[in-house]
Amino acid sequence: MRRGWVSGPVRRAVVAAGVSTVLGITGCTSPDAASVEGGGGGAGTAPAATGTTGSPAPSRTGTPDLQVEVVAAGLAHVWDIGVLPDGRALVTERGGRIVLLSGTTPGATVTPVAADLSDVHVRGEGGLMGMVVHPDFAQSRRFTTCQTHMQEGDPTDVRLVTWELSADGAAATRVADPLVGGLPINPSGRHSGCRPTVADDGSLLVGTGDTARGALSQDLASLGGKVLRLDLATGEPAEGNPFADAENPAQQLVYTYGHRNVQGVAVQPGTGEVYTAEHGPTTDDEVNRLRAGGNYGWDPSQGGTVGGYDESVPMTDLDRFPDAVPAAWSSGSPVEAISGAAFLSGPQWGELDGDLAVGALRGEKLLLMGLGPDGAVAEVSVPAPLDGAYGRLRAVRLTTDGALLVSTSNGSDDQVLRITPV
Repeated sequence: MRRGWVSGPVRRAVVAAGVSTVLGITGCTSPDAASVEGGGGGAGTAPAATGTTGSPAPSRTGTPDLQVEVVAAGLAHVWDIGVLPDGRALVTERGGRIVLLSGTTPGATVTPVAADLSDVHVRGEGGLMGMVVHPDFAQSRRFTTCQTHMQEGDPTDVRLVTWELSADGAAATRVADPLVGGLPINPSGRHSGCRPTVADDGSLLVGTGDTARGALSQDLASLGGKVLRLDLATGEPAEGNPFADAENPAQQLVYTYGHRNVQGVAVQPGTGEVYTAEHGPTTDDEVNRLRAGGNYGWDPSQGGTVGGYDESVPMTDLDRFPDAVPAAWSSGSPVEAISGAAFLSGPQWGELDGDLAVGALRGEKLLLMGLGPDGAVAEVSVPAPLDGAYGRLRAVRLTTDGALLVSTSNGSDDQVLRITPV
């Protein structure tokens, strides 16, 4: 076995699938602050779904072994990865640093990018978070980050900022500051979100957190606990948004609501359907398949009847919201603290082609979710080389050649890993 990589079999577990009608975009008692975001949580077996409907699917056989290679190390709290058209990659660190990787294969050099990040409020789960490379990067050299913002030392909001990378990759300057602002913030950083991804139609999808405030997820005038859909160039509501005719300008940005803390947003190749990965409280992390205008059923205010943040309520409260969209997958108990997500795509992946790959922070593993013909999660596997060996896994993105990049998020000497089938 070569130095710097390991390989091993994929373990597959059968789960029940949740079924719902969806529309794709082609047209704490909480463990978050403590055991989820702060650390802890050992590796375990693939979790079974709870609170879902459907029949178990047969276990998958003949899945390929996976090879894990270290692309770069010596990083700190890697939050996201943006792969550039030339094969290099930008990386965000929560503490307020952007670095450029010379490639996405082992031995890549790490070069800090000079960028003014002095207004990033770094605390708890907040800081410099998700990023997305613009589809026209080869011409515009633009990328957008999501960050908790402060002014004169005081936290103000979560915002999206668009940058332009210099020709030599040494510096980035702001060109839209902010692209969108006013996303709610918790001064502690709790439930800050914030994952951007470009949809098939070129719009920008942004998963946000509810900032641990009970009423925000169900409040359509708030940008917290939502998936937003906006024009990547202007920050205006994307054409065809479900609440485009609302009087409140914030509501016009909303694509879905009733979310707790969206950590991953992935677009399915070929269909354009969008899936999210979300942190649950003490139970029920969720993978959700998005439907325009859909309510995903999180309401720790219990309809405004409690003044605090009641995390004993279901992640998807179908009693309170009978029309809420059921989860496509739920972790049950304990939570895995799932995070970044991306679809495996390409014939090299064999029977894993089309699986949704999801990183887990508390669970310290990579979950590979096979989807059934109806688009619901039918089975879950955990690759043995990525079951506890690297600690907490956060960012999950595909490279230009179809490999999977996954980042660790352990706080020190974090790594960017490259996963390929053997």
